[in-house]
Amino acid sequence: MMFTWIIILGAVALGIILYAGKNGNKILKKESPLDILKKRYANGNISKEEYEEQKRIINSKK
Repeated sequence: MMFTWIIILGAVALGIILYAGKNGNKILKKESPLDILKKRYANGNISKEEYEEQKRIINSKK
């Protein structure tokens, strides 16, 4: 009976690991503010001036 629970728990753990590997960016890794800013600029959501200003602000906080 105990061996059955070990197998079940192992299968659940394996499923979580495989799911996290496939969606690792969303689950295990948080984007830095600079990464988010770069994406916003690349998508055209902000101008170059806004990008430079916000980048300067982010870098000054480090």
